Amino acid sequence: MDKQHTQYTQGPQDAQPDARPVLEGPDIARVLTRIAHEIVERAKGADDVVLLGIPTRGVFLAQRLAAKLEQITERKVPVGSLDITMYRDDLRMHPPRALARTEIPGDGIDGRLVVLVDDVLFSGRTIRAALDALNDIGRPRAVQLAVLVDRGHRELPIRADYVGKNLPTSLRETVKVLLAEEDGRDTVLLGAKRTGQ
Repeated sequence: MDKQHTQYTQGPQDAQPDARPVLEGPDIARVLTRIAHEIVERAKGADDVVLLGIPTRGVFLAQRLAAKLEQITERKVPVGSLDITMYRDDLRMHPPRALARTEIPGDGIDGRLVVLVDDVLFSGRTIRAALDALNDIGRPRAVQLAVLVDRGHRELPIRADYVGKNLPTSLRETVKVLLAEEDGRDTVLLGAKRTGQ
């Protein structure tokens, strides 16, 4: 998730009253099923696929995708997490943040197809940091990107391979992803940016 928009980490009680849902729980489940099928089709199975979620909500999405891939292929798909905190290019502009966990499946990522999973694709800087972090861990055969929402406004030449929903936004709007594992419910909210954000 592009941490320039720290409002993503707020719980449902912090949702702006004017925010409107653009995806609800059943929609999120449907798009994850579609993405799982697209991964299987493009990878010609999922034999060498490894899913790495970008904390926080990308990890939950990766776990859900892994479960769906297992249903489709009847094979267990390795899933882990990739903390990108120390690879961000905006560390000096924000207060210190706690490190999340990096958990790489036991067989590693060398020679595998790694699918990075995140909740929102925005400027692309989070994904650039993830690629740098991945480079320090191993050498995948290929790297792909799956996101729940692509809101546009890219600052770097990064494009998702799998997109749950393309959501054209203005820079005056916020996109907030809430997931049951972290927030108690599944929804994607589009709202107006508050003053000072």
